[in-house]
Amino acid sequence: MVRFLGKKLAGLRFAAMALVAFGVAACSSYPDAADVKPEAVTQSPDYLIGPADDLQIFVWRNPELSTTVPVRPDGKISVPLIEDLQAAGKTPTKLARDIEQVLAQYVQNPVVTVIVTEFVGPFSQQVRVVGEAAEPAAIPFRENMTVLDVMIAVGGLTEFAAGNRAVLVRRSTGEKQTYRVRLDDLLKDGDVSANADVLPGDVLIVPQAWF
Repeated sequence: MVRFLGKKLAGLRFAAMALVAFGVAACSSYPDAADVKPEAVTQSPDYLIGPADDLQIFVWRNPELSTTVPVRPDGKISVPLIEDLQAAGKTPTKLARDIEQVLAQYVQNPVVTVIVTEFVGPFSQQVRVVGEAAEPAAIPFRENMTVLDVMIAVGGLTEFAAGNRAVLVRRSTGEKQTYRVRLDDLLKDGDVSANADVLPGDVLIVPQAWF
């Protein structure tokens, strides 16, 4: 009986050591996102219009053609003299040139300006937060956005979050890369070195703490 209990305790100790080793290996497999300085961060991408954006269309010297419209879920807009025109995925400047090209059939030398008044952006440029965030959400990307900005936007972490085991998933040149993010150190301890740049399309995953 004593020999059996000794073997059982030894087995439990081995299993515990294996779990610890696995946890350390899993955490060390992700570089610290705060130390990652992707080259893409040095130049933010041009803003692309997305569904649910609000656009102000101004046609110079033609107030009857000027209007404010939302971008429909299908990515298109309807403006005076133009029933359907693709807007999502274009920069405001590109959309303005496309509108000018169509209006040229009805107006001599049209000059169009497109102003985005409500920003949502295309799905590919949104930053998504899932897991143990207070309010998981898809957030429009902003220039120079960081992990701290993202956490403020979603209301921080829940009491069940394992913030230091959060990961940032990013696609770069077609390949998926994963980085570890120390959210507890950043939010609870004020360690600014744990902050990290965020890029369009990033996904921040916050796991639940182990109890």
